[in-house]
Amino acid sequence: MNYGMRPGWIEVVSGVMFSGKSEELIRRVRRAIIARHRAQVFKSHLDSRYTGLYSVSSHDGTEIEASPVDSAAEIFRLVHPEAELVAIDEAQFLDPDIVPVCTTLAGRGVRVVLAGTDTDFRGEPFGSMGALMAVAEMVTKLQAICVACGDPACRNQRLLNGKPARYDSPTIMVGGRESYEARCRHCHKVPRRDEDQGRLL
Repeated sequence: MNYGMRPGWIEVVSGVMFSGKSEELIRRVRRAIIARHRAQVFKSHLDSRYTGLYSVSSHDGTEIEASPVDSAAEIFRLVHPEAELVAIDEAQFLDPDIVPVCTTLAGRGVRVVLAGTDTDFRGEPFGSMGALMAVAEMVTKLQAICVACGDPACRNQRLLNGKPARYDSPTIMVGGRESYEARCRHCHKVPRRDEDQGRLL
């Protein structure tokens, strides 16, 4: 393959849970397939919600086949030399090498599309999503609807037994509507952090 014969670039679809990131990634992959482009889809092995480990699924049930991986290096090894589009879902769970891997693939003429949650339940940058957004040619940031007030949601509210999770809870906890809600900045609660910030004001 003469990689210089075609352009490559990076697209990132980011946002909170329930904002339609996986649905948008699936839409872009399907359009590429209709255009007869060879596509490969990968996802973090940590996410086996809804339809299992071997597909990317949106919360509304849309899905597409995918290969589960546990590292960026594994993606690099598995990409076919003829691949024109490489799609990666739940990119926030992958290690920091995902940034140079995507940059290298784009340099070889591959269109790389990633979807991921850009902030964790604390409202802080999640994994390598910030770095991926910085090196991408195109960034689409989606919002959900705050379940508390109806405003645009930009935070993931983690719930434990129906109550907001404390700041010192583990960063990664895969879950769906039973564990998370979309919230706006003002309705998002992180008990220990909120208490500490209150003392500083």
